[in-house]
Amino acid sequence: MEERWIRCRRCQAMIHHRRFGRALGVCPECGCHHPVTAGQRVEQLLDPGSFRPFETPEVVEDPLGFVDAVPYPERIAAARTATGLHEAAVGGRGTIGGRPVVLVVMDFRFLGGSLGAAVGELVTLAAETAAAERAPLVTVTASGGARMQEGVIALMQMAKTAQAFAGLDAAGVLSVSVIADPTFGGVAASFATLADVILIEPGARLGFAGPRVIQQTIRQELPEGFQTAEFLLEHGMVDAIVPRSGLRATLSSVVSASSGVLLDFEAVAPFIPPSREPWDVVRLARETGRPTTADYAGLILDDFLRLHGDRVFGDSPSIVAGIGRLDGLPLMLIGHQKGHTTRDRTASNFGMPSPEGYRMAARLMRLADKLGLPVLTLVDTPGAYPGLSAEERGQALAIAESQRLMAQLTVPVVTVVTGEGGSGGALALAVANRVLISANAWYSVITPEGCASILWKSAAEAPRAAAALKVEAGELLRLRVVDAVVEEPDGGAHTDPAKAAALLGAAVRAAFAELLPLSGPELVRQRRDRFRRFGVPELTRR
Repeated sequence: MEERWIRCRRCQAMIHHRRFGRALGVCPECGCHHPVTAGQRVEQLLDPGSFRPFETPEVVEDPLGFVDAVPYPERIAAARTATGLHEAAVGGRGTIGGRPVVLVVMDFRFLGGSLGAAVGELVTLAAETAAAERAPLVTVTASGGARMQEGVIALMQMAKTAQAFAGLDAAGVLSVSVIADPTFGGVAASFATLADVILIEPGARLGFAGPRVIQQTIRQELPEGFQTAEFLLEHGMVDAIVPRSGLRATLSSVVSASSGVLLDFEAVAPFIPPSREPWDVVRLARETGRPTTADYAGLILDDFLRLHGDRVFGDSPSIVAGIGRLDGLPLMLIGHQKGHTTRDRTASNFGMPSPEGYRMAARLMRLADKLGLPVLTLVDTPGAYPGLSAEERGQALAIAESQRLMAQLTVPVVTVVTGEGGSGGALALAVANRVLISANAWYSVITPEGCASILWKSAAEAPRAAAALKVEAGELLRLRVVDAVVEEPDGGAHTDPAKAAALLGAAVRAAFAELLPLSGPELVRQRRDRFRRFGVPELTRR
């Protein structure tokens, strides 16, 4: 048998073809993800033997009678001979982790993976099939853009596929996009970026215009790594960078979240917090060792996949969000993130989100509503970030829109204030059916220091302000601002994070047990009535 060697296009290492195949086309020396064929993708992503391809859709192959160096039909024929494919994409039904999916995979070898009538029809057929069969749609893209030889008919495929994805939204069916290198032009500006969850391979490039076109237009040098996976994650355009070796497992986790399980959870006896000084509670809430949202995600959820980005401007390290399972119940977790070390807290802006964080949260709440996933929010912030950049990008509007959106969600929403509940930055994630608070957490219109500085003209009066504001759990329970108090280990959650997580998980399960049987309209009405009563004596007594 011929011994073949492959040279890595990045590091120039020589790799034996068998080793290269076992690595799924990834260089074992530098991690470069080389192109793979559509057939190889199907084998890598779907359960063995599960793929059932669609019949080839009939389309007009040469709508313009296009000729450049050779007639367009000759180019198509040559591409079919070279690749063994009928067109630049293949599609069909299959399973991932035993769950049905509809899959479309593009192949860059076929005329640069360009989007023409045949590919547009296949993607549309796949989306319509997914909607009808309520099976998640997974697309894998690798394309230079719309096919020039089909002119305006190719351009129309962008709207055609976007319309098909709108049908998936209306049907409440999950869509997942896997971005391979490269994905540009009409594919990037249509179905590749319209998916609910966007995964991208390391180093893959994604953009509307290619770098050469951009440089020629603006006559400037582009930053290093421009339009690559890492750049896109930082700028909020993709959810996660996933190496090829982890794609099947990640897709299995995401796909499983679209099939809910209604479980019977046990009730939790009400916990009455002991009376304590409000300032002591504030200090405990700020303990650096208290579990963060990321900690709770790892301790109470299975198969948690963190998602990123607002799809508009950026990502926010002050918010951790993603899909996971709570004792088999798929849900969307969204929460403030502080970190433990000074370095982590600085990187997460001390848990003070920018507008991108709230817009990312809103994006994922809409996704949860579409898929019927309960929403769990964990609040721990001194407040939203009050900086210049936040104001320039619409901080107030982002907070306002988050509250309006939460008021309309047709899925159960449970909030737990796990640490600091500061002002509108906290409330933006707390318009819920059930609002719980950890025993050593606080919740208020302003931080005690802020109140003291304004009313007592000195931040040193913060303990006095904390008492006056009645920020602690017992008072909040009396005011019915919270519905229950979550017990903490002796000395605070930071003394035993695992036990704290177990107590929080039990309280959350109990809250969802009460809400899961309710219909969408009932959940909206209950949530509306909950907040409608505040400040009105007659309604508060009900």
